[in-house]
Amino acid sequence: MPEKISPEIAERIQLLEKKFKNSGQDMLSYLDGLLYDQYITYWDYIRLDTLLSLQVPSTSFPDEMIFIGYHQITELYFKLVIHEQMQVIEQEQLTGTYFLEKIKRINRYFTVMINSFEVMIKGMEREQFLKFRMSLLPASGFQSAQFRMIELYATNVEHLVNYDDRTRFRESETSTTIPDLFQHIYWKKGGIDKSTGEKTLTLKQFEKRYTPRFLRIAEQVEHSNIYQRYLGLPDSEKLPELKEELRKMDQNVNINWLLMHMGAAHRYLRKEGGTVQATGGTNWKEFLPPSFQRISFFPKLWSQEEHANWGKQWVDHTFNTSTIE
Repeated sequence: MPEKISPEIAERIQLLEKKFKNSGQDMLSYLDGLLYDQYITYWDYIRLDTLLSLQVPSTSFPDEMIFIGYHQITELYFKLVIHEQMQVIEQEQLTGTYFLEKIKRINRYFTVMINSFEVMIKGMEREQFLKFRMSLLPASGFQSAQFRMIELYATNVEHLVNYDDRTRFRESETSTTIPDLFQHIYWKKGGIDKSTGEKTLTLKQFEKRYTPRFLRIAEQVEHSNIYQRYLGLPDSEKLPELKEELRKMDQNVNINWLLMHMGAAHRYLRKEGGTVQATGGTNWKEFLPPSFQRISFFPKLWSQEEHANWGKQWVDHTFNTSTIE
């Protein structure tokens, strides 16, 4: 005798039949698909074999595997950050509670990355790094497009302009376009060869590959980026905890994350009488310190005094310390 179908299963079958009927699909075909399909495995679901095949060192130095693996992990976290940003940007009925949960997630991802950066700072032999890095030229972490996208999804381009030009643009009586502002975006300064004043190949490659995409993103979210969505909330939805999480995000991305890179740069690129040139020729001493550019995604959430001291204490300590343990 056939086993009796439970009321719960019968209800689901009726709902499925209604769903497929409304979509013009044949439910029996989908049920056949379920019947013939094989059980999925963990390794197939996360594409484990493909994932583990992506770490391909260019040299025989063992620590290059650490360098590649950590950067790939970081890019995966960046992808998750953008995933959360897009949910805020695209949410039609945005509430403070929904907003808060997404920013908490972003801070959670960056906290993991910041706390794990010791893998980069202390997890490789300096001599190995200085040798295998030469096989990477002109590639550089400077070319992380996803990090630049995180910035563009977070705030207006005018807040990402090189610090020396920012006031001039803000006080200008003429309308400034996004492409004009983008020409002065702060990170481009890190891709200039100090000896010649010319763009490095690292910057030229990056601009050629991503400038159209960056400009398209900036224009698409000019009025709907994370900062604009917060400013557009009714006062009743601007929860105090949301404000604090946004400030925390600003600190995590624009101070703490950069300071971790400063620590790694000082460990691997310092030398007696000067510094070793960064990978790709980027000017890390002018590009990385938070107090030099004072980038803030959410400027109205900070006081003038807080902006004036943006990351300054740590950077002053670092530059006046000859070694980092």
